[in-house]
Amino acid sequence: MAARNTPLVLDFCGMKLSNPLVLLSGCVGFGEEYTRIKGFSNKDVGAICLKGTTLNARLGNNPHRVTETNMGMLNAIGLQNPGAVTVVKDYLPLLDFSETRFIANVSGSTIDEYEEVTRIFDDSPIDAIEINISCPNVKEGGVQFGNFPEMSAKVVEACRRATNKPLITKLSPNQTDIAENARCCIEAGSDAFAVINTVTGMSIDIKKRIPVLGNNLGGLSGPAIKPIALLKVHQVYQACKDKNIPIIGQGGITTVDDALEFIIAGATAIGIGTALFYEPLLCKDLADGLTTFLKENNLSHVSELTGTLRLNE
Repeated sequence: MAARNTPLVLDFCGMKLSNPLVLLSGCVGFGEEYTRIKGFSNKDVGAICLKGTTLNARLGNNPHRVTETNMGMLNAIGLQNPGAVTVVKDYLPLLDFSETRFIANVSGSTIDEYEEVTRIFDDSPIDAIEINISCPNVKEGGVQFGNFPEMSAKVVEACRRATNKPLITKLSPNQTDIAENARCCIEAGSDAFAVINTVTGMSIDIKKRIPVLGNNLGGLSGPAIKPIALLKVHQVYQACKDKNIPIIGQGGITTVDDALEFIIAGATAIGIGTALFYEPLLCKDLADGLTTFLKENNLSHVSELTGTLRLNE
């Protein structure tokens, strides 16, 4: 899969990535926010996932929407976005597709909505489409699509009908068997996986005795979820390694060592999210660190590390 002209360049589902680093959905707006930061360049990252997008505009949840934890962050933004048509018409023309790859993140409360949003992005210059299957299915009483393999597969199948672009399914950790879910999504047409989405959590205001977040619960990200994410990446890799399905490993990555752990566990690419909020220039350091590690260990390409985990006897 890998292009060999530099140690970090990757072929990910047919997309040439300058390095394995992917900026995660919800952390960089619609791709233009971080370009305002002095010293940041889109050329320093392999790909950027745009903010989650639905068919119609959404205002999102009531405040508070974000709160810090000891080792991470809880968020309940509620998919605030201007709607898919507006994103394609007004936001994508602002992006420089010569600098990096851009991935749309599609969400919906019904399978038909997922399909329609995917179809809208299919008729756009976007490079790939990430399916956020952690949204509630309103026709099934709010049950999340991503928590049940059959429902996940139905969403993937619908999106597959709507596009020939690479489909990356973002898997939820809040389910019984993530490996089985991955297998079902592969059969339904998923080209790759993003592992994992946030872990459901809560924070409480002890004086008011109410949840801090206006939505009561939210998604936990950051270093607190790294051990969970590593295990899930390993489990999904075991389920799909024979089919050459690449994985974006994500969840609490803040250092070069973190990134290396995810690659060894089975990730082809590395997702950077919460860490960007306090170190927006982190990616250049990570890329330099990965290159140094490869050189020091006589490895010619980062792909030589993927899935090299040796379990204890």
